Amino acid sequence: MDNIEVHEEVLSRLEGAELAVVVVTATKPDFYKQWSLIPACEKLKVPVIVINTGQHYDGLLGFGLEEFNIKKYIAFDLKIRGDLLQKTYEMIAKTGFVARQLKERFPKTQFIPIVHGDTLAAGVFPIGWMFATAQKVAQNEAGIRGMAPVFDKDPETFINNQWEGKWSISRQEPFPEQWDTFVSGASSELHFAPIDLNKEHLIREGAPSDRIFTVGNSIVDAMEYTKRNKPEVSIFDMYPKLEEYETWIRVDLHRRANLGETRFKAFFSGIESLVKEGQPIAWVELPGTKFALEKYSLRNKVVQMDDTYDNFVFTPLWKSYSQVMEFFRSGRCAAALTDSGSMQEEMNKLGVPILTARYNTDRPETVYDAKTNILVPPHEGMVDNMVRFVMERDELLERMSHGKKLYGEDVGVKIIQKIRKLHDEGFTMMRTTPEVMGLSNKHEIEFL
Repeated sequence: MDNIEVHEEVLSRLEGAELAVVVVTATKPDFYKQWSLIPACEKLKVPVIVINTGQHYDGLLGFGLEEFNIKKYIAFDLKIRGDLLQKTYEMIAKTGFVARQLKERFPKTQFIPIVHGDTLAAGVFPIGWMFATAQKVAQNEAGIRGMAPVFDKDPETFINNQWEGKWSISRQEPFPEQWDTFVSGASSELHFAPIDLNKEHLIREGAPSDRIFTVGNSIVDAMEYTKRNKPEVSIFDMYPKLEEYETWIRVDLHRRANLGETRFKAFFSGIESLVKEGQPIAWVELPGTKFALEKYSLRNKVVQMDDTYDNFVFTPLWKSYSQVMEFFRSGRCAAALTDSGSMQEEMNKLGVPILTARYNTDRPETVYDAKTNILVPPHEGMVDNMVRFVMERDELLERMSHGKKLYGEDVGVKIIQKIRKLHDEGFTMMRTTPEVMGLSNKHEIEFL
């Protein structure tokens, strides 16, 4: 198939292998969260290759491939491009082609592809692989499902609803991420869940419990990596203004649902009000931010704010994950205001309060269990009111800074250990109903 980059020197390492792990990477978060599977494979002597979809390929969004030394493990770069629809059909076709090539070249090797979380690749890659080979995949960060508290515009009431009230399933957002992770679950034989709540979601949806393993979240491994590997250039050298105030709220926004005019303008208005009141804000421009600022003719306004207010910094996306971690560990971040999913996990580990700009979250455990997180929806009049309410209460911030740590350690090793153990026991990656019921140990699906 045209336009697939194949690295033969990587593929040759699989000669004679009985088991091989295929780490699937696609976008910026994958590079961090999938990375630790690779050194775990090396440590446990399990052959490993990477299939990179190539969606994030430039020097900025794709820098994680270099930062985490993933490039030398890439056997196939699928070079996926385009909008959601184009990426989807192209990924299915290219994945199927690569899967069959691997099956033909290494017929005695059991391949275990591992997709991650809720990226487009998590939902789409397994379709191409399964329909080409009659084998399912494994999902890292499985079972994350949106949940929501009872909404209220009053900050104190809404926080109480979040921390002490009832939550319900709310899978409409983020889109398409909630679709991606749900479909990925249906295409997976092995589910590696961060916490028991995720396991409960999967069991409720019908996934066999003996193929769901609670292991933690592999983001913790990447965070440990950044302790040992400092950024080449400090974020404070790049943006000296960040040292002019004792603490900042770091802001970013990129979810599709938050880029509509109503939500984005409500968010922007809230940030503008806080800046004018003197709250130090460091706003990092993600691609979604750039899109919305230009679409609603707000870019000149935010640039003017950057020029006018000493307590406002507006920067491009920070290239290195180590720079992001450097800032959060520096003591200069009073809180993060974001619609990121991973950051809810990262701040839980670091003890930095996080304010999540969503109406729901697929990490509700950080809110009602750990109490390190508070939802601050981009709703008219709520962003500045909620942020102001939290930042004026030292006792509340102190509690958020010392919440329960949820996501474990050495997650990559736990995943690969489990895969190797299952392989030694003779498991298959596409069981029949009698196999799941314990009535048969013979795999009988014919692929015509």
